Amino acid sequence: QRQLVESGGGLVQAGGSLRLSCRASSNTFPGLAMAWFRQVPGKEREFTAYINWSGESTLYADSVKGRFTISRDNAKNTVTLQMNNLKPEDTAVYYCNMGGTYSGGYSPGIYWGQGTQVAVSS
Repeated sequence: QRQLVESGGGLVQAGGSLRLSCRASSNTFPGLAMAWFRQVPGKEREFTAYINWSGESTLYADSVKGRFTISRDNAKNTVTLQMNNLKPEDTAVYYCNMGGTYSGGYSPGIYWGQGTQVAVSS
């Protein structure tokens, strides 16, 4: 059974918005940190946004700060990434990650979603 299932990717013009969702099947979701990463072909997967178990603490990569917002609904085992003012350089496969730790930076947990493609046209 897949632990994390993402949805919401697609094609959008520059300046547009998309909302990604990741639903966890684990009953331990409410107690775990969550994060979004993204990856383009030929490059390493890069950290994008983090949210702690309660939703009170968030962290963003400098490249998305002020444009992306991460949030979670522990009652629905869901984490979302609202992406506004999208740029062509945001084009990537976006992955959610569950159960990592944060100490001066986010170390991902072992659970990954299957990825959802985001494409931003200029």
